[in-house]
Amino acid sequence: MNLPSVSLPAGYPRIRVVETFDEWLAAPFSDGINAVCWPRELSGDFAEVVRQLGSIDGIAPLSADRLRSLPLTAAGREAVEVMLADEARLRAAGLAPELNAISAYPQDEEEPQAPTHVYSFHADSAPIAAETILCTYAGAPSEGLRNDEARWRIDDPEIRADLLRRFGGADDDDFRAHLAETCQDLHYVPLAGARPFSFGLGHLWRIAVQSPDCPVPPCIHRAPKERGAGRLLLIA
Repeated sequence: MNLPSVSLPAGYPRIRVVETFDEWLAAPFSDGINAVCWPRELSGDFAEVVRQLGSIDGIAPLSADRLRSLPLTAAGREAVEVMLADEARLRAAGLAPELNAISAYPQDEEEPQAPTHVYSFHADSAPIAAETILCTYAGAPSEGLRNDEARWRIDDPEIRADLLRRFGGADDDDFRAHLAETCQDLHYVPLAGARPFSFGLGHLWRIAVQSPDCPVPPCIHRAPKERGAGRLLLIA
């Protein structure tokens, strides 16, 4: 497996690029680093796996039995074994990975100006130390946004005023608690001139989440709008 170059914004200091799985697993989030990437060029035909899965409604979990039962060529079977090997390696490391085929994520319609679905730039959160693991094998990959090129969405005066109107109260502790309960405090908008970057295909990522124990800012990211064929994603 070759190590490709990863296309990241010039001068971006928050991503550490590593060369092995063990290095990827052990690299700490520290000194401002909030994402660790192991870039890979994977063998196998992942697009064939998508085609053979057929129509997917939303998010479909993929078991080893289902994947291995697909009528695939040798290249398709190789892609399946790559995904299952990643899943097994993460489980052996004490993690809980899932393989999914995705045609679309749910979207909320109540807050058109301030959506809280995963297509919006956001940070993941947890009450304890945690991290998110992502790898896109087929379809459009996730996108990241530099922390210094993002603005907390609830700091936008118009959006905050609209949310406050819907809340029906004062801009006080109760309102701020409401923003947290509805995950509005996890979403961001790009600043003018911001350059979102792609997580790429086949690359394995660990990204920091917003939590009391996290020593760095969370990694801001979003899911892509699916275009045509579905997406194959590993997440933990």
